[in-house]
Amino acid sequence: MVDFLNRVWEAITRRIDNFLFGCALALVGVGLVTLFSATDQSVARVTTQLFSFGFALVLMWIVANIPPQTLARSAVPLYVLGVLLLLGVAFFGVVVNGSRRWLNIGVARIQPSELMKIALPLMLAWYFQKFEGRINWKDFAVAAVLIVVPVYLIKRQPDLGTALLIAASGCYVLYLAGLSWKIMVGLVALGGAAGPYVWAHLHDYQRERILTFIDPTRDPLGTGYHSTQASIAIGSGGVIGKGWLNGTQTHLDFLPERHTDFIFAVFGEEFGLIGNGLLLVLYMLLIGRAMMITANASTLFARLMAGAVTLMFFTYAFVNMGMVSGLLPVVGVPLPLVSYGGTALVSLFIGLGILMSVQAHRKLVTT
Repeated sequence: MVDFLNRVWEAITRRIDNFLFGCALALVGVGLVTLFSATDQSVARVTTQLFSFGFALVLMWIVANIPPQTLARSAVPLYVLGVLLLLGVAFFGVVVNGSRRWLNIGVARIQPSELMKIALPLMLAWYFQKFEGRINWKDFAVAAVLIVVPVYLIKRQPDLGTALLIAASGCYVLYLAGLSWKIMVGLVALGGAAGPYVWAHLHDYQRERILTFIDPTRDPLGTGYHSTQASIAIGSGGVIGKGWLNGTQTHLDFLPERHTDFIFAVFGEEFGLIGNGLLLVLYMLLIGRAMMITANASTLFARLMAGAVTLMFFTYAFVNMGMVSGLLPVVGVPLPLVSYGGTALVSLFIGLGILMSVQAHRKLVTT
C-alpha cells in the first residue's frame, strides 16, 4: 500500500518544480493572511480565494504535464478566444466603477484581459518559432499587429495600466526573439514624442493620476487620496510593523482598495520593513528560479514563453509595489499571487505551469 501511494505521489509531483512551487505557495500564504486582515476578517473572501487557488493548482498541474510543443499548438485558439472575449466585454461587459472590464459567463464573472497575459506571449512565441533562423522585419511587423489588437481593446475598457503591461509582455517576446534594443529605445523615444497626442486622448481620471503622481499634494482628498493613504500606511508600519490585524489605516477604513491593488500597503503597515524585505526576497527567489529555467530552455518557443512569463511576474510586482509606494503613477495592477482576485490568480498559476513544463521537458531532453 505504501509503495502504491509513493508511486501515485511521484506521478503527481514529477513535473512540479519544488523550488518554484514552494516560493509561489509562500506568496499565496502571505496573500491569504493579509487578505483576512484587509477584509476585516472576512472568512467568505478568504474561502473564495482558496477555491480560486485550488482551481489554479489543478490548471497549473495540467499545464505542467503538457510538453511545450503541445502548448504551442494551443497558441492560436487561445489568442483568438482571448480577442473574442475582449470583444464580448466591449459589447456585453459588466460595468464596475465606470469601467467595462468583466464578462459574466453565468457561473462566474471573468476578466478576459487576464487571459491575454498568457495568450499574447504564447501566440508570439509560436509565431517566431515558425520562422526560427530566418526572422526578419516583416515578422516583427506582424507581431506588432498581434500586440496592438488586444492592447487597443483593453485600453478602450478603459484599463490603460493593464493595456500597457500586456504590451510590455509582448515587447519582451520581441526583444527575446532578436529585435535590437536600439530599435526598441527608438520606439520608446517615438512614443515619448507622441506624448501630446496621447495626452489628448486620455480619460480625465488618467490625466489626473499622472498629474497627481508629479505633485501628490495637488488633491490629497481626491485623486491623490489612494497614494497618500498608502504611503502613510507603509510609513506607519516602521521596522517591525503594528502586528497582524492591528493596522490602523486598514481597519479605520482610510486605505482604499486594500484587498486588491493596495494590499501591499496593508502588509507593510502590519509587518513593517522586515516583512516587506522578506516579501521581496520571496519574489526575488521565484523570479531568479524562473530566469534559470528560461536560460536552460531547450527550444526557441520554450525560451520565449518562459522569458515572457518570468518578466511578467517581475513587471507586475515592480509596478504594484512602485505604485503603492508612490514611486509610480496609480494603475490598476494587483500584486502577483497576493492580491485578491480569482482570474489573476489562475492566469499566474498557468504561467507557473508553463515554466514547469519547460523545465520538465529540458530534463527529458538532457536525459
